[in-house]
Amino acid sequence: MLEVENLGKRFGGLMAVRDISLSLGKGEILGLIGPNGAGKTTFFNCVAGAMAPSAGRVRIDGRDVTGRKAHKVCRAGIGRTYQIVKPFAGLTVRDNVMVGALNRADSLAEARRFADEALEITGLAPLAGDLASSLPLPRRKRLEVARALATRPRVLLLDEVMAGLNPSEVEGAILLIRAIRDSGVSVLIIEHLMRVIMAVSDRIVVMHHGEKLAEGTPAAVTSDPRVIKAYLGEGFDA
Repeated sequence: MLEVENLGKRFGGLMAVRDISLSLGKGEILGLIGPNGAGKTTFFNCVAGAMAPSAGRVRIDGRDVTGRKAHKVCRAGIGRTYQIVKPFAGLTVRDNVMVGALNRADSLAEARRFADEALEITGLAPLAGDLASSLPLPRRKRLEVARALATRPRVLLLDEVMAGLNPSEVEGAILLIRAIRDSGVSVLIIEHLMRVIMAVSDRIVVMHHGEKLAEGTPAAVTSDPRVIKAYLGEGFDA
């Protein structure tokens, strides 16, 4: 579904992302982990069109979308969320999600249908008429996911959707990610909570200093001495 080949991003003299290649299959969940500053969100930005990469290629279903604007990458089938949720506070929950849907829908009626389907998946349907400003953080996180789902992605990039959630809310978010995968959407997720990454990921890619440090199954990656030294720390128990 998603192929990233030798992706790089330079900011002046700083190479924030260097020569990253990865692939994501249909119905697969791929975890992306690494220390703060490793380049994970910059990598997401280049894949999703928020930034143009300095090198490399990005393909969705074999279609080259490298350097295209974010709305065009989205239409090609790549949706994404952001670490910091910023809903349109004065709009209802449904209207917030329709904003995403309108990038793919041909009419308001179709956008409303896309939005309502996303609200059902994320459990927000009962709150569709509420103002987004009334939602607590956990539901705002779900609203962010719903807005991305309403763009009808084939690949969904999730950027720390668990941040700020309590243990019960995290368990609910894990179930949601699995449900999204089971609906046929491939998922690439950045997350610092290792129990989440271990629970949902088929494979894990580790970034460090902008480069790929390791890739493999959760068990293989979390037992890699390089990953333990750079990120997990001694004493980590998978």
